[in-house]
Amino acid sequence: MSDLELPFAADSPLALDAGALAAALRERRWRCVDVTAAALARIQRIDAGLNAFCTVAGDAAMAQAETLDAQFAARHPLGPLAGVPVAVKDLICTRGLRTTFGSRLYADHVPQEDDVVVERLRAAGAVVIGKTNTSEFGYGAIGHNALFATTRNPWNPALTPGGSSAGSAAAVASRMVPLALGSDGGGSVRIPAALSGVFGIKPSWGRVPVYPGCRDERYPGASSWESLEHIGPITRHAADAALMLSVLAGPTPRDRHSLPAESSHWALLPADALHGRRIAFSADMGHAVVDPEVRAAFETAVQRLGTALGASAEREHPEIGDTQSMFETLVALDTDRTGLKSLAQRKGERLEGWLAQLVEREWSGDEFSAALMERKRIVNMSWRFMERFDFLLTPTTAAPAFPVDRFGPDQIGGQAVPLTAWIAFSALANLTGLPAASVPIGFTADGRPIGLQIMGRHLDDRGVLALAAVVETLFPRERWPGPPL
Repeated sequence: MSDLELPFAADSPLALDAGALAAALRERRWRCVDVTAAALARIQRIDAGLNAFCTVAGDAAMAQAETLDAQFAARHPLGPLAGVPVAVKDLICTRGLRTTFGSRLYADHVPQEDDVVVERLRAAGAVVIGKTNTSEFGYGAIGHNALFATTRNPWNPALTPGGSSAGSAAAVASRMVPLALGSDGGGSVRIPAALSGVFGIKPSWGRVPVYPGCRDERYPGASSWESLEHIGPITRHAADAALMLSVLAGPTPRDRHSLPAESSHWALLPADALHGRRIAFSADMGHAVVDPEVRAAFETAVQRLGTALGASAEREHPEIGDTQSMFETLVALDTDRTGLKSLAQRKGERLEGWLAQLVEREWSGDEFSAALMERKRIVNMSWRFMERFDFLLTPTTAAPAFPVDRFGPDQIGGQAVPLTAWIAFSALANLTGLPAASVPIGFTADGRPIGLQIMGRHLDDRGVLALAAVVETLFPRERWPGPPL
């Protein structure tokens, strides 16, 4: 019996984490075509109720899987993700595969080149299953756009999974794929990871290169967010994110901000490497209104983590205040507002929502200058704070998932709040470029996931991943949403 004739295993390959699945494929316990077929079948079976995917690349994925199986059979050397299905957020370009950026302005856009991260995933042997839903150009912390149906939370389809990497988080949580790419300009990897009950990391600024997304001036809207944007993994566990970073990280001349590669091996640091690290924590950063169940879960997680590490965490935070207004000004500064207006006029389309507000408003140079100076103040305050601490812990979001037709809860803990109040903790890591991750720490009484945000020192992505892995041991995964595999 040849390798390609091995019998199909009794259990679904989608039950395996990405690292275990990659190992099983190398050992030929699974064929790539069987794994790809299983992912496509699960998407067909359950995604009509979730809308995680906006474009499924079934034929191309099966063709790639067949090629990989032939290469395995011929004993060709293959990459560390060979045969593992991956989903790609629809803000990230995929050569030959429709990429709409969640906008009617690009409804039929088919890129001629891969984003650097997709290029690297393909080189590592990952099978691109399709594109996942997002808010238009990433402008929004949920999965709404006017082109596709809104993505729903796998734990409760009446609720939002968060965004803007909504589809990627929903696809991983519902076990359609073990790996997905998200992008994060103000929390858009960590927010949906928290609300969907999975792991997500925004690496350090420049750790994972970005191009053409947000760097290519030819595409108004898609060229936005340049001073804030990061691309990062959404996975089931920190170890799989580390595996993805071993493929994604490293410099390219296409991104002038990209960092030299520290190593091609991103295995998790052992827990004892964290002994002696100093941890600060804040449930509200001194200004946020936080849901009581989120606060209680956060406090419990911090206490259990301190006990596990044999260290005491200190209740302290940098006094940066509410950054929302300044953050929105920086987003407007990063947006090709003239190009978007012109493109919308040519296409006969109207911009909507937050994007329309940013584009149509008249901004002054003084507003932009003030926002840039405020960012510098926050960056300087943050590095001074992080000289005293290795990690800053907060809730990932101030509230758990809310109804899918809303842009945010209008009340948190019975107190009236602005619709952006629930995302009070995420933008700091984008403003500073510090690495930050969201790791699940349990559920509300009615079953909505809660996430813990871990922010690390400058370039200490490995420390963030290692601490997240310790948290995972304290809150082991016991169940997944959706129908059984």
